[in-house]
Amino acid sequence: MSRELELIADVKSLIGEGPSWDSKNNCLYWVDIVGRKIYTYYPETGSVHEINTKKYVGCIVPKEGGGIALAMQDGFYTLDNGDAVFTLLAQPPNYDPFTFRFNDGKCDEKGRFWAGTTSFFEERNNAKLYCLGQDLSVKETLGNITVSNGLGWSPDNKVMYYIDSPKREIYAFDYDLETGSISNRRVVIDFHGQHANPDGMTVDEEGMLWIAHWGGHQVSRWNPQTGSKIDSIPVPVSRVTSCVFGGKDLNELYITTARIGMDDDQLKEEPLAGALFKMKLDIKGLPTHCFRG
Repeated sequence: MSRELELIADVKSLIGEGPSWDSKNNCLYWVDIVGRKIYTYYPETGSVHEINTKKYVGCIVPKEGGGIALAMQDGFYTLDNGDAVFTLLAQPPNYDPFTFRFNDGKCDEKGRFWAGTTSFFEERNNAKLYCLGQDLSVKETLGNITVSNGLGWSPDNKVMYYIDSPKREIYAFDYDLETGSISNRRVVIDFHGQHANPDGMTVDEEGMLWIAHWGGHQVSRWNPQTGSKIDSIPVPVSRVTSCVFGGKDLNELYITTARIGMDDDQLKEEPLAGALFKMKLDIKGLPTHCFRG
């Protein structure tokens, strides 16, 4: 299959992030974290719908039964179909939304919503990874994080993968799907030689990891068993933020990007910074799971 990167939406996001595919409604969701927006792309019509969140929004997932769930600046929210009101579901205990904001996140196969934070003040090792259960309880699962980012699970759900971007390492944990517990943390990919920070991530049906390069003009495919890089998709934007498989056959890789912090000269060189892209591949991804709370 010939591979061609397609421009889907030139929305000029400050930080486009957190993409997820809604298979029931055949649409893609993603956010602009700092621009405080939710986007929905409908491939059948090519239209893009925009909602202003009025506060920082880190990631978005479809909600079982309809609507969406989000991790925003100060906690987990829901937005039901046809409703313009965001409803707070839960906040982590002793959480300070003026120091931290939620960043990347997604749901596991059981419908738990995992999302992590980062500090507004770029403090190191003070952020956390949380898990919102179906009962709307919030559990802290990891600490000593700087920028909580990419998440994913192996096809058999026995391994969870995780990124803390500045550390430039991709971690794996043994994962218990029934309880949502993680253990046996280890490094499976060393990203130091990529001259970029690993950002968002998704997993394909063969168990390979697709990782966005913040500062690296690409999304790359890795084998977590060997730690080797096996493929790369060039992107005409340096700040590549995340990716997810979508489309009716889950063989279309959607890629989000950012333009925050770029000066006029950089934006002239990268006029599509902040846009949403897509590439059709000969490999299928794993589905985006819905929040079941």
